[in-house]
Amino acid sequence: MEAALYEILTSSLLLPHGLGANLRTVVTMMVQDRLFSTQNAPKSPETANPIGPFEVVVMFTDVPGTLKALKTAAELAHNLNGRIRILAPQVVPYPLPLESPQVSTEFNERRFQTIARQSRIETRVDVRLCRDRVDALCQALEPEALVVIGVHRSWWPSSEKALAGKLRRKGHHVIVVDSERSK
Repeated sequence: MEAALYEILTSSLLLPHGLGANLRTVVTMMVQDRLFSTQNAPKSPETANPIGPFEVVVMFTDVPGTLKALKTAAELAHNLNGRIRILAPQVVPYPLPLESPQVSTEFNERRFQTIARQSRIETRVDVRLCRDRVDALCQALEPEALVVIGVHRSWWPSSEKALAGKLRRKGHHVIVVDSERSK
């Protein structure tokens, strides 16, 4: 089982984004932990898969970055028999009630569903109304979640790179995908 898993990971997860070794190490460790934790559990219809399907979380940043991250997440989810969740925190300013964002929730859900249709893997959209983006993300993510974030290549620090660092410090596995801005 381990040899087959290693073969699948080494042959298919070497992505063209230059993240090969780090990505392979992170995903291999996560899958092995998942397999070993469920291997010794009793197998009954109710507990056949107590953890549920493997989930790759794509953090919505902007449309080009999210599409690039979605492509990477689709490769991961396909190879790990998992699914994708697009997590989109929608920050509501303090003068407004939390239930009344500046942009309609229905509009954003339709917009994110359009992006989700780009993937051939089972994908769901999770829009979270919040005051603080990082707090909302930490509440929405499972412990040690696999998160893919699309960022624009830049010499300067960006909010996406800072977010990736904060999520790593909270114990999540973050894959940063470079997306090039169309000119």
